[in-house]
Amino acid sequence: MKIRDILKSEEPHISFEVFPPKTDAGYDSVLSATRKIAALKPSFISVTYGAGGGTSKNTVSIATQIEKDFGVTSLAHLTCVSSTKEEVHRVIDQLKENQIENILALRGDIPSESEFPLPSHYRYASELIEDIRKQGEFCIGAACYPEGHVETEHKKDDIRNLKHKVDCGVDFLTTQMFFDNNILYNFLYRIREKGITVPVLPGIMPVTNKKQIARIGGLSGTILPERFRAIVDRFGDDPRAMQQAGIAYATDQIIDLIANGVNHIHVYSMNKPEVAEAIMRNLSEIVA
Repeated sequence: MKIRDILKSEEPHISFEVFPPKTDAGYDSVLSATRKIAALKPSFISVTYGAGGGTSKNTVSIATQIEKDFGVTSLAHLTCVSSTKEEVHRVIDQLKENQIENILALRGDIPSESEFPLPSHYRYASELIEDIRKQGEFCIGAACYPEGHVETEHKKDDIRNLKHKVDCGVDFLTTQMFFDNNILYNFLYRIREKGITVPVLPGIMPVTNKKQIARIGGLSGTILPERFRAIVDRFGDDPRAMQQAGIAYATDQIIDLIANGVNHIHVYSMNKPEVAEAIMRNLSEIVA
């Protein structure tokens, strides 16, 4: 099923994200976690894609098993920055062969050890989106950044770039994680004002251990509200308490979003079925 059709529903829906193993030895454990998440009947499960051939080889395989074996719609990430156009076309062909209808088209982080862009590589996600659109009847998603892309100095320029990306053939957007819903509401107002009308899925990250905080700040520059910082300060050194508090904080974000008419929410569940299950349990009377 195409995700753009799922997003037409006005009922609340939750989707989850998993990532492939770093080595083949971890494949079975990732698949086991994915099976448990699929059993929660999310609207779809997305599968990340490691740039440069790292975890990317298993993205198609896991996305296919989600669809064929677990009976859940899958969304395959496709990152282009470290792959030639020929390599990307090969992955698109594999997705087509396995009847995967949904692709999240991403540029990815620029490798620090090489020039950018290299010959025969994509420079922007918009180029990848145009290419995917030419090669099949895919439903195409893309990323957006409520707090602005870290490489763009002014938010107005980031929104202009986003408008161009959407106009290249995007069916829906998924946001980078954020911890203050007012940031999303302000972002939605600004992009709608500029004519970006495709559905936007908020990306929610349940922070369940203290180590995640440093990675979040280093990678994305996401603002951490004082209320969230207080939770980490109080519970960060107690793993079980931090997991419970992080799930509660994410649940609170989701409930507020749904109460304000945002009905489709994507949870970065980090291959943790116990976290996904706790979120769904907390929403048992809210999400169908």
